[in-house]
Amino acid sequence: MVTEIDLRNSSPHEFQDRIDDALDETETDVEVLVVADRDIDAHLIHYQIERDCALDWDHEDPDAEPRAVRVSKQGPLGDDELGTFDVRDLIPQRRHEVLLDAFNRLGSGEGFVLVNDHDPKPLYYELRSMHGDVIEWEYASRGSGEWRVEIVKTDASIADNEGVTTRYDVREIPKQDRHETIHHRYGMIPDGGTMEIIAPHEPRPLRREFREQYGDAFDWEVVETEPGRCRVQITKAERSEPTPTGADPASATSGDDGGFAEASDEIPESTAELDVRDLPPAQRHEKIFEAYANLDDGEGVTLVNDHDPKPLYHQFDAEAGPEFHWEYRKREPGEFRVLIGKAETHGTDTTVSEDPNPPF
Repeated sequence: MVTEIDLRNSSPHEFQDRIDDALDETETDVEVLVVADRDIDAHLIHYQIERDCALDWDHEDPDAEPRAVRVSKQGPLGDDELGTFDVRDLIPQRRHEVLLDAFNRLGSGEGFVLVNDHDPKPLYYELRSMHGDVIEWEYASRGSGEWRVEIVKTDASIADNEGVTTRYDVREIPKQDRHETIHHRYGMIPDGGTMEIIAPHEPRPLRREFREQYGDAFDWEVVETEPGRCRVQITKAERSEPTPTGADPASATSGDDGGFAEASDEIPESTAELDVRDLPPAQRHEKIFEAYANLDDGEGVTLVNDHDPKPLYHQFDAEAGPEFHWEYRKREPGEFRVLIGKAETHGTDTTVSEDPNPPF
């Protein structure tokens, strides 16, 4: 019988005590179902650190409210071994939020092993920008849908994030990584959220780039400028037509582009079938994104999976362009079929700026 603890009526400071008590009374490999109205991952990381005990946990539905998380103890951690935090089942919009919270709660010398389905280097730049030079970051494995990074906070630090969702000091980011890092993270911040960029000067070419890609759906404000340092806050506009309450976002035929591009009514033609049911979970996303990258406009691939790939939809929605098309073809236990493709787009200005100056 699964022990269930409901934290929805608990105050924030009670979360840790109730989770600790429930897990302390549970044997190894016995599941505890935790129901909460906010993320509990940082509390589970804290338990691993304080008890030197490895945990395994899975979100029943990563997009559901309230959260329902199945947790089990896996035995003691070895000497100098860090607990693991696998974020691959979380939708991209929540990954950074949860990871920032988890790192913020770490004490000096504490850490965890992050498991992700792609290189989480943008998180490294984000943590350095928010906390300073207190991050020890070491790759344990790379690629094949499973990236493992040992992350340790080397000194006490609390994120300086008043009034902003995230911050990037691009002066600390290699030039070749700046654009990808900023657009990757901007796509994940919530509507109304603010990204702060610190650059050596006002990045006006970046502003034009944002205007071309996002239209008028953002606000750009220079809040501080001095020689060698310019602080810009970019706020994402609220959607004018939010998804109706109760609607399934993954039932849409394409990602909501917020009015930045006009998608064609033509449905991409499925040119191949990709059945990932026999692949290890760690390899599935890599295969799917590889297949998507090889598609031409107007083409699609029919994904066959053994469960609803809704977290994958959110990752595409955050990272793919307005041509992204998602359409369920079959939903049955053990067999979900989804057409994932690139629709023809119209009305999108893809002209590259002729400004010879780099954005930063």
